[in-house]
Amino acid sequence: MSRMKNAERAARAAAKGDQPVKIVVARNKKARHDYHIDDTWEAGIALTGTEVKSLRAGRASLVDGFVLIDRGEAWLEGVHIAEYAEGTWTNHAPRRKRKLLLHKTEILKLDSKTREKGYTIVPLELYFLGSHAKVEIALARGKKEWDKRQTLREQQDMREAHRAIRNRELA
Repeated sequence: MSRMKNAERAARAAAKGDQPVKIVVARNKKARHDYHIDDTWEAGIALTGTEVKSLRAGRASLVDGFVLIDRGEAWLEGVHIAEYAEGTWTNHAPRRKRKLLLHKTEILKLDSKTREKGYTIVPLELYFLGSHAKVEIALARGKKEWDKRQTLREQQDMREAHRAIRNRELA
């Protein structure tokens, strides 16, 4: 139902000539838990027709995804885009490598950063911007176990504070 509302909003925005609407297909919540996010980039993805149709149906997972820089090109690996149900022999492999469309300077910057110890590139969000499929990638450093516990503790404290404020306003 929410995808339909997003699609309707995108159609209305396109009819008005407004900015394209961002329709999110998949989010990688685990990445924000497991990594410190230093910087983010928006990249296009080279996809086949059945992959686009499967994404429009909302069938994707970024959980095991990562980005590799190979010979001056950025590749998205480990991302699962399910096979298109009505596809034939032209269907795609669900976990194939997909080329990311970035400027050369961005690729060089990412490559130099990932050569440093502890840095990796992870996908955060897969979405449509107008008719183009995009992925938000992040330069990230892995968290230690105590960092994860501290983050969870901070989130719990914030929830309790908001709950106390809300209860006080109601009383």
